[in-house]
Amino acid sequence: MTEALQTELLTAIAAADTLDALETVRIAALGKAGSVSALLKTLGGMTPEQRQAEGPRINGLRETVSAGIAERKRGLDAAALDARLATERLDMTLPAPEAPRGSVHPVSQVLDELSEIFADMGFAVATGPEIEDDWHNFTALNIPETHPARAMHDTFYFPDEVDGKKMLLRTHTSPVQIRTMTSQSPPIRIIAPGRVYRSDSDATHTPMFHQIEGLVIDRGIHLGHLKWTLETFLKAFFERDDVVLRLRPSYFPFTEPSVEVDVGYSIEKGKRVIGGSEGWMEVLGSGMVHRRVIESCGLDPDEWQGFAFGTGIDRLAMLKYGMDDLRPFFDGDLRWLKHYGFSAFDVPTLSAGVGA
Repeated sequence: MTEALQTELLTAIAAADTLDALETVRIAALGKAGSVSALLKTLGGMTPEQRQAEGPRINGLRETVSAGIAERKRGLDAAALDARLATERLDMTLPAPEAPRGSVHPVSQVLDELSEIFADMGFAVATGPEIEDDWHNFTALNIPETHPARAMHDTFYFPDEVDGKKMLLRTHTSPVQIRTMTSQSPPIRIIAPGRVYRSDSDATHTPMFHQIEGLVIDRGIHLGHLKWTLETFLKAFFERDDVVLRLRPSYFPFTEPSVEVDVGYSIEKGKRVIGGSEGWMEVLGSGMVHRRVIESCGLDPDEWQGFAFGTGIDRLAMLKYGMDDLRPFFDGDLRWLKHYGFSAFDVPTLSAGVGA
């Protein structure tokens, strides 16, 4: 009986030419009132000997029919997909549907511009962790325990120590300089861009901002090398030959001597424009690497000298592209990004120009 029913059902499955027809066969065989289900119900009224003989045949019938239905369904699905693909067409000449379009953030664009300029000057890009320890962030940079930069109101400290070291969110990218000097042999020429964190917030300061620092360690390095490097960099970045620099004596714990770098600006249509010397604007901090910093990294300061400089990437973007407030850089306002953002095709190159 089971053999005849199996043949009948498999024939009906093979003859089903649509998914609806196949579903009808499935219900007739395996539904609550189906023929296979009716046979399964008879097992409860059989003697143990009968159940032992009939059970495998009936369960085998159910498994065969179930497998046949599944296989036929896969075949019908594939045929339906082939028919759909054969009839559907997409006209690639039609205009793309109107959709929101992304843009490159000014910080990313300026970072690419800086990398292009310094790469042409022989600098490599170095990176480091944003969660730093006290030694790399302060001590190795000759920053005393009593220095204001260590104060809680400037630095975000973590409550727990790691391996006996106080941990914090780095306040500058200078720790990358320390990590480079302790892991590489001179000569060294790197820039260290990245996010930094300080407890400050107003129109020109945010708790998180972007900074880039540069470091050169070699023999016979002096302040003239620093001035030439910064002058070459600023002329390339602002794409003007009339960029004038003014170096003023200053103080940083990790450089000696230390200099603040001002750039000349002119007034055009009521706005400050970099170039000329109608006024002066501070853009960089720099100086010769302090002997103690070189010694902290295991180098001989009598043999190796160097200079370092640093500035805010966000500040450079504001100066170059006429942005008045730093806070919208991090608001994620699509209107602001649409206005100040860059196309993905605005790839900075020295030959074509690094600006937009």
